[in-house]
Order: sequence, then C-alpha cells, then structure tokens
Amino acid sequence: MRATGSFDVKLSPQPPAPGIEPANLGRLTIDKQFQGDLEGSSLGEMLSAMGQVQGSAGYVAIERVTGVLHGKRGSFVLQHQGLMDRGVPTLSVTVVPDSGTEALSGLRGSFDIQIEQGKHSYVFEYTLP
Repeated sequence: MRATGSFDVKLSPQPPAPGIEPANLGRLTIDKQFQGDLEGSSLGEMLSAMGQVQGSAGYVAIERVTGVLHGKRGSFVLQHQGLMDRGVPTLSVTVVPDSGTEALSGLRGSFDIQIEQGKHSYVFEYTLP
C-alpha cells in the first residue's frame, strides 16, 4: 500500500547528555504533525555529527508515530539513518519491525521524506498482515 501527504516538523536543540559533551554531537527533539493518508503526530529524538569536510554529516533518529493510517488507528516507530557525503544526501527511514500497535500491528514499510521549497511531504510504502 502507499500513503502520501505532508507534515510539519519542529526540531528543538537539546543539551548533550551529561558526560558526553566531548563527543561534540548534536541532539534534537522531533515534534511532527502529519496530514494526508496518515493523520497524526510523532515525537522523537535525533543525534547528529558533522564531518571534517564542508557538506559532510550524519544523523540517526527514532520517532513514535501515533494516528490513523488509511483509516486504521495505532502507533509505530520509524528509524532514520541519514548521510550527507560532500553535499550528496542519502536517507533511509524504516518502520521498526513489530513496533505497530492496535490496528497497525504487524506494520512494515519504508518512509520517503521529500523537501521542496521548505515544505515537507512523504511517500509511505507499507504492508499490513
């Protein structure tokens, strides 16, 4: 199945965890509102690191999405892995296996994020048992 729509995201910088300051990692909270075939919200956390070359960086994130997907209510977790290699981005966002609840139990899939002119949209390719 395929779900499409848009989302608004608020990223809020957070202080590093105590004792890990020398690692020089960025830490942010994620707060999203989804519209379209997925109606709901998510909360999560992101860690990031800059490379030594301009345009190189990486991030990982976990967010729990709660809402209604094509009429089915529940929650699930998305795991992000993103890289910027001298300005060339790659991003993988995948449903954590067996993280679905209620009517979304057994959900599997990949979540493609698109950003055009500052607006965020998604294409969510998924399966349900």
